[in-house]
Order: sequence, then C-alpha cells, then structure tokens
Amino acid sequence: LLPQVAHAVTVTESDVNIMMPDGTADCYFVHPASGTAPGVLVWPDIFGLRPAFRQMGKRLAETGYSVLVVNPFYRVKKAPTADAGGATPIPQLIPLAQALTETTQMTDAKAFIGWLDRQPSVARNRKVGTQGYCMGGPMALRTAAAMPDRVGAVGSFHGGGLVTDMPNSPHLQAAKTKAQFLIAIAENDDMRAPTEKTVLKETFAKANLPAEIEVYTGSAHGWCPPDSQVYNEPQAEKAWSRLLALYGKALA
Repeated sequence: LLPQVAHAVTVTESDVNIMMPDGTADCYFVHPASGTAPGVLVWPDIFGLRPAFRQMGKRLAETGYSVLVVNPFYRVKKAPTADAGGATPIPQLIPLAQALTETTQMTDAKAFIGWLDRQPSVARNRKVGTQGYCMGGPMALRTAAAMPDRVGAVGSFHGGGLVTDMPNSPHLQAAKTKAQFLIAIAENDDMRAPTEKTVLKETFAKANLPAEIEVYTGSAHGWCPPDSQVYNEPQAEKAWSRLLALYGKALA
C-alpha cells in the first residue's frame, strides 16, 4: 500500500468508457468530490491499468487533481491486461506494447484530454498534466507534442525509449512544446544508456524548457508502482514529491 496523503480531500471515483477514434477505452477516473481541479492523464507501464495504478491515481486525486488512468491496450483487450499485475512475465505483454505506435499514442492523447476537458470536475482554465511509467514515459512526452497548448507539465518515471535516433524521437517532439518536465531515470537504465540524460538535458536547455532530469540512485527500472517486483518506496516517494512540486508550479 502507498503511504496515505496528509490532508487528503474527499474524492469520487468511477470506471468510465471513453469513445475513441479506434474503439472504446476502459479507464479509471477519480477527482475531488467538489469543485474543479487540473486534469491529469496517467499512462501506465506495460502491465497496464490495474489496482496499483488505480491506487496511484486515487492518491494523486486526493492531493487536488482530476485524474484519468487509461488502458492503453483497449484496442485489443479490456483491463486488466496483465493477469498477475506487476508480477506478470513481460514476454507475455510485449506484443500488446508493440502494437502501439506514434500515431496511436498521439491520437489517443488528443481523445483522452478532450474527454477530460468535457468533465465538470476539470478546470479548463488551468493546464493539464500527464505522467507515464516505463513505456508510458514516451507516451507522456508525445501527449505534450499532441496538445502543446493544453499540456503544461510532463512526468516520466523509468521511461523507456525517450531518446531514439529517429526524427520523431519523443524527446525531440516534446522539446517543441511549452511544458515543464520531470524525468526520473532508473539507475540501471542509466547504466545501459549513460548518454541519454545528457541528450535530454541539452535538448530541453536548447529549447529553453524547464526540465528536472535525475538518475535515482539505487533504483531499478520499474521502481515506482507499489506492485512492481523492484518497488523502492524511498525513491518512489522522492519521485512522488517531485511530481507534486512540478504540478504545483506548472498547473497553477
């Protein structure tokens, strides 16, 4: 279980079905029970929408955000798409991830944010945030690129594939936006790709975009979700506090 939120607000939670260009997406929506709050779009890791991410979304809503946690694999299968959650063997899930493309990611991002903006609990006069984990990291960056005038903050946690040598690399697309960024890198990911953090820092600095880019010492890829085999609570809580700081200034 995640630590409780101090001074948590009362929230309303529901399972929702969202009409998309490519079908119906089953998602989890949770928001403060009264008033309006900035919208946040959450992209899960390869294990998909499951109890751990519902808990993470609810916790964020309790701090004052209207949070939509999506099933990125809705075209193929309703959630849960990983029967054993974070313990599901990844090879079983790779085909699901490989079916998603830059086009599907950006199409979905526009539709999900469009849905958020139609909800009475979402503050239209404040920017939207988006965060992604593992494969959701590049999806969060591409969300900013898909909706550059709407997305004000992007968080990537142990994101994979943020930097590629292609002209449509997520980091290059995100650098054309107006967002602020938090990129939290696992230590073993940094060991595999030690130049990626430098490329990210240089790219966002050149674009004059605020970006906090850090390797989290002692963390392994996947350290944030509480059902992960490598969950690291101290470092996950550090990432959580940095996310709240980002949203506090960028979505104000």
